[in-house]
Amino acid sequence: TLRLVFAVLVASRLLLSSTSINDYLIHDHQLSSPLTSYLNLQEGIYLFQNGINPYSGGVFRHSPLYLSLFTTFLSPSKAMASVLWTLCDSVGALSLVRIWRARQRVQSSPRDSLIAVLYFLNPYLLLPSLAYSTSSIENTLMLLSIMSACEGTASASLLALAFLLHLSLSSVILIVPITLLLLTDPTSRLTTPKPFAGSWRKAPVLLLELMMYFGILTLASTIVCDGLSWVPQTWGATLTLPDLTPNPGLWWYFFTEMFDHFRPFFLMVFSVHLLIYVAPICIKFQYDALYATFLLVGVLGVFKAYPTLSDPGIFLSMISLFPETYAFMRHPIVTSLLHLHAALLLPLFHQLWLVQGTGNANFFYASTLVFACANGAALVDCVWSGMRIAIGKEVDGYAVTQE
Repeated sequence: TLRLVFAVLVASRLLLSSTSINDYLIHDHQLSSPLTSYLNLQEGIYLFQNGINPYSGGVFRHSPLYLSLFTTFLSPSKAMASVLWTLCDSVGALSLVRIWRARQRVQSSPRDSLIAVLYFLNPYLLLPSLAYSTSSIENTLMLLSIMSACEGTASASLLALAFLLHLSLSSVILIVPITLLLLTDPTSRLTTPKPFAGSWRKAPVLLLELMMYFGILTLASTIVCDGLSWVPQTWGATLTLPDLTPNPGLWWYFFTEMFDHFRPFFLMVFSVHLLIYVAPICIKFQYDALYATFLLVGVLGVFKAYPTLSDPGIFLSMISLFPETYAFMRHPIVTSLLHLHAALLLPLFHQLWLVQGTGNANFFYASTLVFACANGAALVDCVWSGMRIAIGKEVDGYAVTQE
């Protein structure tokens, strides 16, 4: 059944990407950021092929690995992009299915097809992929790393994580939970929370191996660009926010209105804010590292510097891995309606402001705040249900309170 469903989904995805829909989506700021835009990637490849350093300007902010990939092995044509992004979606969906199987300790299950469908047909993931946003590649690498960690193949997991860190520096918050996952297993222990049972002896070796992979990729990138000019334009952009192009995130408008005098301080605050969630989530859910990883993916989707719709989209698709928590969610209907509300407002206000010119930046930023509330509500609900499930169902005559 899964093979048939998968074949239909892949064929439909290929057919859809062969239409002219890409021409309408590729310019949408909700689907591509300055760090993931395919148009910027094509410009950088053109400059690189003509002997011009693409990082000398302020447009190209992709990793040098993309330059080497598209100038040696692949062509930056629309047909090749269609195949490549469909392949990434397919690998991502299959990885999600295998994560589910590893968590349940089964070879296959009736839920496999549903998980694949929820990944392929998630509009937050489908639309950025049709716009050829490289965030789809980052999501695939993230799922490959988590899948390999769940299946116990440490080297493959760390290599995928090193690639992910190189392409998206914000993903550094996933190092700790994926390391915990490699030290334990993905089996669900939400109903029986216990202290961490793994061995810490392997942790230094795993982190050393990750640093080695990351160092090799950094060296390769430096060789490709004949210097370190790429560092401030790629990793530096995540920390300094030089391009304030509108996106579904929370940073761009805040720093548009920010006085330059206060900018360094608040850049530090916003960057550190991402990191402060790692310790409490990993400590609280030390008995279920996969769930901790899932929650930090959600944090990344809400507070990332240059997000697209695919960042919260991967978090929403991963909810399908934890059906045992559904009964303990407090406000799933409200969260769903918030997402529906945001899904209607984002394209509407984007059109009013940037296309028709009848609105202003406040219109679009208001819709991104609604979107952030929707993502935050989903994240908080998942944190609550992950803790509440350990208590079990309420019994008549007793009340569950928090002290």
